[in-house]
Amino acid sequence: MKIRSFAAKEPKGKLTEFEYDPGELGPDEVEIQVDYCGLCHSDLSMWSNDWGLSEYPIVPGHEVSGRVVDKGELVDQLEIGQKVGLGWNSNSCQKCKECLSGNHNLCSESQATIVGRHGGFADRVRTNSLWAIPIPGDLDSSKVGPLFCGGITVFNPVVISDVSPTDRVGVVGIGGLGHMALQFLGKWGCEVTAFSTSPEKEESAKKLGAHHFVNTGDENALDAVANTLDFLLVTVNAKLDWEKYIATLRPGGKLHLVGAAPEVSSEVFPLIMGQKSIGASPLGSPATVLSMLEFSSRHRIAPETKLMPMSEINEAMKILEEESPSHRIVLENDFD
Repeated sequence: MKIRSFAAKEPKGKLTEFEYDPGELGPDEVEIQVDYCGLCHSDLSMWSNDWGLSEYPIVPGHEVSGRVVDKGELVDQLEIGQKVGLGWNSNSCQKCKECLSGNHNLCSESQATIVGRHGGFADRVRTNSLWAIPIPGDLDSSKVGPLFCGGITVFNPVVISDVSPTDRVGVVGIGGLGHMALQFLGKWGCEVTAFSTSPEKEESAKKLGAHHFVNTGDENALDAVANTLDFLLVTVNAKLDWEKYIATLRPGGKLHLVGAAPEVSSEVFPLIMGQKSIGASPLGSPATVLSMLEFSSRHRIAPETKLMPMSEINEAMKILEEESPSHRIVLENDFD
């Protein structure tokens, strides 16, 4: 049976209805009925071929929430009808050192859901069963999709950096990634400071979990919080005054990037003397995704979303491209 989807035939081309034959289901694969699919800035980048990775026609979409409707003969950990989610990764080799140590997201042979394969702006999508992550029953299916990309992007650094509940932490940028990071870190038990160039976001940032707010539009604002943070998560993709942000860290502090900033620079001496470090990370392993979902279920964490029909995909892409809303757009499957 053919899969119905929305695809672009050229960079930045209009997404139109597109049917394709996925072929025989692999023995270790599952087919997911897409109920909802989040819209991410990475979808925009792949749609426009910003990274030189796109193959056309391209079906974007990698924040899937749905149900297993078919599975290969080797899949025994998932059942037909089970609620699952799918994020950026659809496969990994499962044989390399990274996979065998549980760090599947670092596999050099990993396969992305929308690189060289068709994604979730469709009625169905396929993946290796390892990356189809069971969704706890009390999480809202219409909101959970963005957790599989944006959510795990900001949750994974908390885990791999051993952030403690007693730490003082900061989040730079209160947008699609940052608003989820505030929730995770607040519920983690940390004292949280939000950094934003938009002072009007202070109230919402504090509702999401921030204890303090720094308006970085004020050129002296960073000086007031120097030497106060154990961990600083940067979610924006802009060039910043890195020396000042590093100066906000206490001795032993870590600056961690998940936003694709064009470059990061620092004098080395302050890093050495303060035993400070700069790091970055991509998404997370299946096990960490599952932990994030369980944590979200326990603490009732969910992204702020705007629900739109999948048939309005082009309007949704335009909103994301031109307005960069702080909420996440989620598309509801409305194929007949």
